[in-house]
Amino acid sequence: MDVRNVLILTGRDMATFIVVDDHPLARLAIRMILEKSDHQVLAEAGDGDVVQQLLNSHKPDALILDIDLPGINGIDVIAALRATGNRTPIVVMSGKNADYYAVESMKAGANGFISKQNNLEGLLLAVNAVLSGYGYFPLRMHATYDVSAHASDSDKIRLLSKREFEVLRYLAEGKEIISIAGRMKISNKTVSTYKARLMDKLGLKNQRDLLEFARRNNIN
Repeated sequence: MDVRNVLILTGRDMATFIVVDDHPLARLAIRMILEKSDHQVLAEAGDGDVVQQLLNSHKPDALILDIDLPGINGIDVIAALRATGNRTPIVVMSGKNADYYAVESMKAGANGFISKQNNLEGLLLAVNAVLSGYGYFPLRMHATYDVSAHASDSDKIRLLSKREFEVLRYLAEGKEIISIAGRMKISNKTVSTYKARLMDKLGLKNQRDLLEFARRNNIN
């Protein structure tokens, strides 16, 4: 545990929280929103490796968690916690593509998802929902997805498997197939197969279409 990356706070009020985000300003904004409603942040951290220890030490009412974290990422943090039987309510806050990651967060065991692109609006609604035993996710994620040419970008993204979405992210970064294969520890042929599938599912014809799709949908 890197104590330089963890800030311990004290006190308790209406509800208690741990906030995990690698951006100090994001943690500050979240803490201010919570404290304005008389909630209390017991601890802050900037990486995923310390979450289990902080939950064991502080036993908060809920956890606010980012996805992109040094060490173990937020999705894997959630899955690991649930695998050990930890039932602490978890609200994921992320700047990543909400259409895909809201679904992935729910699958891992999160109780709610908020997009940072909404300027943290909805955080208190999500908190109130999960503390009351309800889920808080974008409504569209429960829809039946249309694979026709008229399907929205959001619907198409939800058709991708985890591996296909990972390949899409790397392609959007401009990485070559051989580089992607090395990162994912799979063969070049398998990467090419994933690419062909995702291009078909997203209705994309070439690399230019892919880059525009990625930019339009904040895929990074």
